[in-house]
Amino acid sequence: MTIEAAWPELSKLLGDRITRSKSELETHGASESYFPLTLPDAVAYPENTQEVSALVTICAAHSVPVIGWGAGTSLEGQAQAFQGGICVDFSRMNRILEVSQGDMDARVQPGLTREVLNEKLRATGLFFPVDPGANASIGGMASTRASGTTAVRYGTMRDNVLGLEVVLADGRVIRTGTRARKSSAGYDLTGLFVGAEGTLGLITELTLRLHGQPEAVTSAVCAFDTIGDAVRAVTDAIQMGIPMARVEFVDAATVQVFNEYAGAGMPEAPHLLLEFHGSPTSVAEDAESFGEIVADHQGHGFQWASGAEERKALWTLRHHAYWAILQTRPGTRAVVTDICVPISRLAEAVEATQADLDAQGIRGPILGHVGDGNFHAILLFDPDDTEELARVKAAADRLVDRALSMGGTATGEHGIGTGKKVFMAREHGDAWGVMGDIKRSLDPNNLMNPGKMVPDAN
Repeated sequence: MTIEAAWPELSKLLGDRITRSKSELETHGASESYFPLTLPDAVAYPENTQEVSALVTICAAHSVPVIGWGAGTSLEGQAQAFQGGICVDFSRMNRILEVSQGDMDARVQPGLTREVLNEKLRATGLFFPVDPGANASIGGMASTRASGTTAVRYGTMRDNVLGLEVVLADGRVIRTGTRARKSSAGYDLTGLFVGAEGTLGLITELTLRLHGQPEAVTSAVCAFDTIGDAVRAVTDAIQMGIPMARVEFVDAATVQVFNEYAGAGMPEAPHLLLEFHGSPTSVAEDAESFGEIVADHQGHGFQWASGAEERKALWTLRHHAYWAILQTRPGTRAVVTDICVPISRLAEAVEATQADLDAQGIRGPILGHVGDGNFHAILLFDPDDTEELARVKAAADRLVDRALSMGGTATGEHGIGTGKKVFMAREHGDAWGVMGDIKRSLDPNNLMNPGKMVPDAN
């Protein structure tokens, strides 16, 4: 059946908050990465859970696919309507519903972005730590099991979502988890929906774990002769129990971009970017201990950034790296890919990837989260050059093959979508089929973000 059959009921439900205008469809059909513009049939803007439930019920009755949309920053095609259907934009469901300072948690709607959340939390002495770089929506971050620069200290979305409200494929509304910090009561349904990429239901509310704002924060940047030296310094620090809040690495090509587009003045060599949280005394002690480790691994150019503006400038460099890299070759797009390997294999994986890209003549700066073995490659290509895109995608595929052969994963934080489905059978074996069984059980008509992550329906 088509959208036409469902349209009268959808229009009655949402009025002018459901649209088929060309501009709206194009906005919600674009990708941050290499996927082509793919238009949904309509875009809906619900304002509460009841409307989402009613919308899904109508779509189920007329076999119309439903695709969730947060901020549109996903990188593997998760938010695109490749099989048509309704794009459900959660930007109007963006409120903080409750903050409990005593319990250090908050209930929020999925369209709230992480930057707005932390701005509102500033006066409470609490903050939400997951920082994927982009100002992503909280619902989208949960759906892709996002992490980012602070995961080494605070964990990923999996560790910071206590409970969810979810609308299932038949319109039912369920709640998973509680505000208690642990439970042995049944299946972990919260964990099931965190990272499901909207294939099992639409998240309409989240209960989040909050953390105390650190009394003192200091950041640092230091250079190394090789990626191997940088990785070994971090490995030693982790083994010594030094509690780093962030520890990022960037390769020499990325540093060159920082210098050209932000006047960073950094030596064009691999660098670590670090941050420590705690009391003034503990931060100073941790920084001193890490400085000693850096010296043992031939680190140099060590610079501390204790002031808030200096720290902000440092992490703005890191978060804007993607856009700065695109500017090095105007008119290009990028295959933005990530993998994660055991930390002991990280240097080997990065060096092998650099050698592969050099051999293929592909510009692909590398940066990532050295504290958990996750790194990204931003592989540039001319969108009008199909041969170059093919070479870039082949290099990205080899990167994943390399990670899997090292005991790693096809993606540490970007997710699967459609872009990395081809690797799921190799990584998970028969367990991928079990994921498909779960999908069919909860969504027998394959209407919730179809074509993503799990095996295609027979």
